[in-house]
Amino acid sequence: LCQICSSQIFPLYFINMPLAKDLLHPSPEEEKRKHKKKCLVQSPNSYFMDVKCPGCYKITTVFSHAQTVVLCVGCSTVLCQPTGGKARLTEGCSFRRKQH
Repeated sequence: LCQICSSQIFPLYFINMPLAKDLLHPSPEEEKRKHKKKCLVQSPNSYFMDVKCPGCYKITTVFSHAQTVVLCVGCSTVLCQPTGGKARLTEGCSFRRKQH
């Protein structure tokens, strides 16, 4: 358990290297960019939201990562379109994230 360095013997358990960043207290921006399983506390990145139609003002519940086109129940306006990840809301639509 010893290491020879410049003709002196140093025990390895005395060498203490400081970390470049704090792993126990990551910044919120850093946590948001991470994969859902690599965060400090695992939680899903998806959520449900209430989307208000700009035409008839009816509220529809939409999944944040919807994989199909979501239409308004009242006027059949397109509320969101799927992308590779999160669904893209149509311009003019307002939304509110649902609480558990």
